[in-house]
Amino acid sequence: MASASLQFFAFILALFGVFGDIAATLLPNWKVNADVGSNIITAITQMQGLWMDCTWYSTGMFSCTLKYSILSLPVYIQAARTTMVLSCILSAFGICITTVGMKCTKLGGDSDSKSHACFAGGVCFILAGISGLVPTSWYTREIISNFLDQTIPESSKHEPGGAVYTGFISAGFLLIAGVIFCASCIKKQQGAWIYPPKQHHFPSTEQESNAGYNLKDYV
Repeated sequence: MASASLQFFAFILALFGVFGDIAATLLPNWKVNADVGSNIITAITQMQGLWMDCTWYSTGMFSCTLKYSILSLPVYIQAARTTMVLSCILSAFGICITTVGMKCTKLGGDSDSKSHACFAGGVCFILAGISGLVPTSWYTREIISNFLDQTIPESSKHEPGGAVYTGFISAGFLLIAGVIFCASCIKKQQGAWIYPPKQHHFPSTEQESNAGYNLKDYV
C-alpha cells in the first residue's frame, strides 16, 4: 500500500513536470531585457524564447516575431529546441507507460509485467529530466556570460526569464519521479532475489514403488 501511494505521488510530480516542460518549451521569456525610455512608444520589455521574440510597449501593446530561420540561430538555441522537444516526448511516453505499470491501476497484466512497465516509465522520466536540464543550464550559462561581458552594450544584455526557471523546476520533478518509480521496482526485484519462493520437493513414484518391496520377495 505504501509503495502504491509513493508511485501515485511520483505520478503527480511527473504530471507537473510534463506540463511545466511543455510550458517552458513554448513560453517566449527565456531571457528578458528591460529598457525604459523617455518616449511613450519606447519598448520597455523585450523577451526572447526558443520559437519567438516578443516585446511589451509602455502603451500596453504586445507584439511577437517568430523565428523562422533555424540555421541563423545560435547553437545553444538550436540545441535547446531539440532537447526540450525530446524531453516533452519522453515525458509523455513516461506518463503513458507508468499509467499501465502503477499498482493502483488495473492495466498491464500480472505484477511482473507492471513492474517492468513501471521501471521503463521511470527511465523515460529520468531521460526527460536530463534532456530538460541540459538546455536550461546551457541557456542560463550563455545569458550570464553575455551579461558579464564588458564588450557587450547594456541594451543587448539580458537576464534569465520565467521559462528558464520553469524548465529547471520541471526537470527536477521529472528526475525525482523517475527515481521513485525505478527505486520501487528495484526494491521489489531485490526482495524476490533475497527471499526466493520455496520449492516443494515430492518423492518420485519410482522411489515410492521401490520402498514397497521387501527382502523376502527375493528369497
